Amino acid sequence: MRKLTLALWLLLIPTVSFSQEASIIQQIKKEGIENSQVMDIAFHLTEISGPRLMNSPGYYRAMDYSINQLKDWGLENVKKDEWGNFGKGWELKKFYIAMKSPWYKPVIAFPKAWTRGTSGLKTASIILIDPSADSTALVNKYRGKLAGKILAMDQLIEYELGNKADVVRYTRAELDSMAAIQLEKKEAVNPAEMAEQRRKRMEAWRESRKKAEVLGNLAREEGAIAIISSSPRNHDGTVFVQGGGAYAMEAPENFLDIAMALEDYNMIVRLVRANKPVELDLEVETQFYNDEEKGYNVIGEITGTDPKLKDELVMIGGHLDSWQGSVGATDNASGTAVMMEAIRILKKLNIKPKRTVRIALWGGEEQGIHGSRGYVAKTFANREDMKLKPAHEKFSVYFNLDNGTGRIRGIHLQENQAASNLMKTWLTPFKDLDATTITLSNTGGTDHLSFDAVGLPGFQFIQDQVEYNSRTHHSNMDSYDHLVADDLKQAATVIAGLIYQAAVSDQKVPRKELPKAQKSQF
Repeated sequence: MRKLTLALWLLLIPTVSFSQEASIIQQIKKEGIENSQVMDIAFHLTEISGPRLMNSPGYYRAMDYSINQLKDWGLENVKKDEWGNFGKGWELKKFYIAMKSPWYKPVIAFPKAWTRGTSGLKTASIILIDPSADSTALVNKYRGKLAGKILAMDQLIEYELGNKADVVRYTRAELDSMAAIQLEKKEAVNPAEMAEQRRKRMEAWRESRKKAEVLGNLAREEGAIAIISSSPRNHDGTVFVQGGGAYAMEAPENFLDIAMALEDYNMIVRLVRANKPVELDLEVETQFYNDEEKGYNVIGEITGTDPKLKDELVMIGGHLDSWQGSVGATDNASGTAVMMEAIRILKKLNIKPKRTVRIALWGGEEQGIHGSRGYVAKTFANREDMKLKPAHEKFSVYFNLDNGTGRIRGIHLQENQAASNLMKTWLTPFKDLDATTITLSNTGGTDHLSFDAVGLPGFQFIQDQVEYNSRTHHSNMDSYDHLVADDLKQAATVIAGLIYQAAVSDQKVPRKELPKAQKSQF
């Protein structure tokens, strides 16, 4: 009888475990959808903190808020974590621009980061610069002509009438197509050809950078006021604006460069071409911060409880920094708020993970995923030499969120076919939230790449684009009002469920083949 009872109990253990997991997933869904705090978290990260340009006051306000909030929720080992040198901070303190003549008109524009100010209100005429001139010709043609001027390239920006909706969501057919992608055998690539292609790209990049530096230096030397620029994306009131030059501690203040809506920019160019002198009123006040060169991430964790698995690690993250054109709501307060909310859900439900769960809010992502890359290098492995640290073997998975406010529709596996079945199992409970698509395809441009580069499972989610590419990404429209509350609630709920399952699973997430060392090209 004892043997029979023991046998029945052993048979029941998997059923009991599965039932317990299903119950916890339901609790996660209820807390995530009905009691969400994600929008309040996002409010603190955006409109209370302000723009979060790396090493700016807004970044530090958001960092302090995040640290205090994670501590309040009961996370352990919460800290700002140094990852290396970044450079100086920068902040826009005042900005006014308008066309004064031949008639008055307000202008839609925004200064680029790490550029200097005007030292008061200036009235300056426009001089058009030949875009075909090389670095030497620029100096020869414009020396002695730039004092007191505002520069603009003599080139109209073509406006293309849009026929697509601003708001875009994946169709079922598109998701099915992504799920059907198979790994193809990659053709052997001639190393010499790759090296030559890389050399040409670098040469073109360096020439473009050199030309911009030469023009900026000449303009500065001669006492020009600013340069205005635009792009085909800057229309209908939206201006995409990023950095205006180097931000290293020793770098000089960059010449004032102002991104402008193409409608205003083209009008100015056409008027000057027609021999109608254009004057702009311009006042820009900026501040550089040189008191801190180091870059910091925010780190916190829920310590694992299983004696055998507590040293293993499940990680989630998103980047905390933003550009300066607005408050960085969809890039990436949305991802940061979702990850913080996912952790809050686990703590609220008093879930005790077997593995340690660690959240990381990255700095310096916008300038080249510096924060996550520095953290991975010092914690797991440096991609440049691939000398593995002990924590590399203990790592299970990293989940990243950084594609706007859109709801999660599935996950990119970065060609990690071995992880497909496990991810499919973990996403199955979220079929009712329409988050079940698994694709082997790669996606780039954000912090999961730092993990993938050293052979660790690092994944970014498939998200509905909503307005990310059309309206908000790196633009003056990236504001709190462009966040979609229901989408962020769904995303936090799905991620909380994935964290839980990864942290209690009997196995770590399978890995791809360990990559070879990758020397930096810069």
